[in-house]
Amino acid sequence: MIDPRLARVIGADHLVRPGLDTRSASILRELVETYVETGEPVGSRTLSRRLPLNLSPATIRNAMADLEDAGLLYAPHTSAGRLPTERGLRLFVDGLLEFGDLSEAEREAISVRCAASGRSLHETLGEAGQMLSGLAGAAGMVVAPNAENAVRHIEFVALGPGRALVVLVQEGGQVENRVIEVPPGLPLSALTQASNYLNARLTGRTLEEARGMVAQEIADNRTALDDLTQQVIEAGLGTWTGGGGGSLILRGQSRLLENLDQAAHVSEIRRLFERLESQETMLRLLELAQRGQGVQIFIGAESGLFDSTGLSMVVAPFRNGQEKIVGAIGVIGPTRINYGRVIPVVDYTARVIGRLLG
Repeated sequence: MIDPRLARVIGADHLVRPGLDTRSASILRELVETYVETGEPVGSRTLSRRLPLNLSPATIRNAMADLEDAGLLYAPHTSAGRLPTERGLRLFVDGLLEFGDLSEAEREAISVRCAASGRSLHETLGEAGQMLSGLAGAAGMVVAPNAENAVRHIEFVALGPGRALVVLVQEGGQVENRVIEVPPGLPLSALTQASNYLNARLTGRTLEEARGMVAQEIADNRTALDDLTQQVIEAGLGTWTGGGGGSLILRGQSRLLENLDQAAHVSEIRRLFERLESQETMLRLLELAQRGQGVQIFIGAESGLFDSTGLSMVVAPFRNGQEKIVGAIGVIGPTRINYGRVIPVVDYTARVIGRLLG
């Protein structure tokens, strides 16, 4: 039976009817859940012990043969148990998966881990990605929003030889902190001059708008800045630019590599992480997250990001105070990740991040 909560969490466009009789659906569900737990092929005797239907191993073998003919199961080698195909996993996720809501303690723990107090937005999102990685045994992934709001204030603070902290306050109250490299022996007066110069030009403008104006002034030699101060300004503004469109935060890549079922996928995963760093891939991730209202699940090659099987992605968009989708959060893991656990966690975390942005 389809859990009605599934429509709320993963979006109604994903729901399909299994098209199986009750017995076959129960066998497929139990087989997938056993595979998620163990990562091993599942045999008829194992299912006979686990199923509450009092079916003999012979009856289960016949049903598994029918499921294999339907393209939902396969045998990795002769005389082995069965594993779900991508199509079988898709049917399981869309029509057979059962999961419960998060407890109040779990919700509170997620909210505390994502709390923004005393941290920049980037640090908060990084912590959220780290949390998802730990819960899913996979790589946590966040497509962070770009700094689109108008800027209220910017400050450069000396940290030590060759380093300074840039503090950026947006009109919405969000605070971003970045550490930049500055010329050794830079006088404090240069940091003060850089702060004053930018604050006179930032108010009411986005950082990208101010950056363009400052770059034009410097190019036209219409500033009274010395070389050191100019270097501080360029380094500080460059911290939030360089391609635009936000940034990608990945946490737990090693955890994902450890949990892969087949070592042959390792080189493909490494190439995937390289592709994820590109702006084009980030835009693709946002497009995938925007397909429905809730969590989106992509198994194997469905997303177009993975060249072959072995991986799944669970991703959800998060919105700002104007209900505009500005980023996405989720996990990339082996196809046998615990969907029943991961889906509600990703869903709730996305909503927590949305409330922070709002």
